[in-house]
Amino acid sequence: MSDRRLISTGSPFEAAVGYSRAVVQGDWCFVAGITGYDYTTMVLPAEIEKQIRNCYATVDRVLADAGFAMSDIVRVTHYLTDRGHVDRAIPILGEALGQVRPAATMVIAGLMKPEMLYEVEVTAFRGS
Repeated sequence: MSDRRLISTGSPFEAAVGYSRAVVQGDWCFVAGITGYDYTTMVLPAEIEKQIRNCYATVDRVLADAGFAMSDIVRVTHYLTDRGHVDRAIPILGEALGQVRPAATMVIAGLMKPEMLYEVEVTAFRGS
């Protein structure tokens, strides 16, 4: 029997696109890309800083729902839509991950909607 578990934030994107916010498999948690929406109100702030803070608030909630903590993050991929946002993003990323220090990659790329400025994808591990 598999110990696979699917985690949802209730976002309409999850059902429409056909994915889970996170998949827990054993000691691993694979968190799908999270953008800066406040998933309770489905509001996306215009400012990059607020979008990033919303992302990490969602990451924290998703990991907690899955039985993980921010300190369990081992890998993160950051997606920014504009190199001009990097200097504004770095301090907030440091607040969220500075103590965790996971392996990380930052990519400059377009996202699904033009108002989305940042997306993050994380992998967490809680094994020994």
